[in-house]
Amino acid sequence: MANTKMTKRNWYEVLTAIVEASNYEDIEGAKAFIAHEVELLDRKSSKSGETKTQKENKAVIAQIETALRTVGRPVTITELQNEVEEMAQYSNQKVSALLRQMPNVVKTTEKKKSYFSIAE
Repeated sequence: MANTKMTKRNWYEVLTAIVEASNYEDIEGAKAFIAHEVELLDRKSSKSGETKTQKENKAVIAQIETALRTVGRPVTITELQNEVEEMAQYSNQKVSALLRQMPNVVKTTEKKKSYFSIAE
């Protein structure tokens, strides 16, 4: 076990063994505290899901895809925002970041300008 990193759960197991082997007055209280901490770790690890922002971004990505299909030609982010009213409410940076996450979007660069379109 010298090569593996000790996790909090491992440390709590070690502490439980130490407390059981000791002649501490409140062994049950200490064990209850350690069990509670392990329970908190379990709860924390079970909350792995999408955040509120990630859920909102999925909806925005769907809007961006629809907008790119509507335009039907490669456009810059600014052109996309000017031509499609829905996109005007989002910042250039946000639209750019979301476009980079979309696997079906093709980015082409001409004269230092980035154009985005849907891959067919």
